[in-house]
Amino acid sequence: MYKSAMKTPKRIQPLIEDGIVDEVVRQLMSGKEATVYVVRCGSEIRCAKVYKEAAKRSFKQAVQYQEGRKVRNSRRARAMEKNSKFGRKQQEDIWHNAEVDALYKLASAGVRVPQPYGCFDGVLIMELVTDDSGEVAPRLNDVSMSAEQAREDHTIVMQYVQRMLCVGIVHGDLSEFNVLVDDYGPVIIDLPQAVDAAANNHAETMLARDINNMTAYYGQYAPELLESKYAKEMWALYEEGDLTPETELTGFFAEDTQEADVDSVVQEIKAAFAEEQERKERIRDAEEL
Repeated sequence: MYKSAMKTPKRIQPLIEDGIVDEVVRQLMSGKEATVYVVRCGSEIRCAKVYKEAAKRSFKQAVQYQEGRKVRNSRRARAMEKNSKFGRKQQEDIWHNAEVDALYKLASAGVRVPQPYGCFDGVLIMELVTDDSGEVAPRLNDVSMSAEQAREDHTIVMQYVQRMLCVGIVHGDLSEFNVLVDDYGPVIIDLPQAVDAAANNHAETMLARDINNMTAYYGQYAPELLESKYAKEMWALYEEGDLTPETELTGFFAEDTQEADVDSVVQEIKAAFAEEQERKERIRDAEEL
């Protein structure tokens, strides 16, 4: 089925010269931060994700995602702070490598992701996820399903998000557009913006958005899922250090409905202060007698 090759994109040419890629078959898709091509590597059909340069990328709020990413080399860190040409190159390398690192980490944690084969100067070579007939697996937003299938796949995705959090990763941009569906179920894709759950102040908000996006999608087919509160349950367990890959989630979360009455607290403080002043005055009066 992959017969006609196309003209080699400029960014992939060095990989052909180095023997990493044999030919580019066709463009698969172009997104907000990368263009993906179907490529042949020897006898294997894989995909090459060519990251767009920062100036051409339309991915919003990149700074939020990069918060907490470690830079061991102090020269690189200084260059990035100064936003020099070298610093911008280092920032791009970190952005690209974040996805490779996340893919390896998540695969070993039991999350279904495309197998990575390496990142070469802004070009990520990885597995092309296909169905049993060899066709490229569709994205979740192109798939319809029964209520039973929606419940089953939602449970699987919640387990994947749980396993990600257990190894300290929040996807950060998870939705029906970043999940493929092959004959074995959901596959999580697109992770350059993956954040460090412990080091990023936005991690809880991003986790909630990821989970709510997925729940809203599956909830179209199984409306009862919309009542679940996996984000709050998961984050509470994570903060307490009680979340493990084996933790059985319920989707329920008992929220504290007794909100602090700020006015009454202030009144109590004022009353205590007045009482203390009166006590001191009584002591002074007693000493003067």
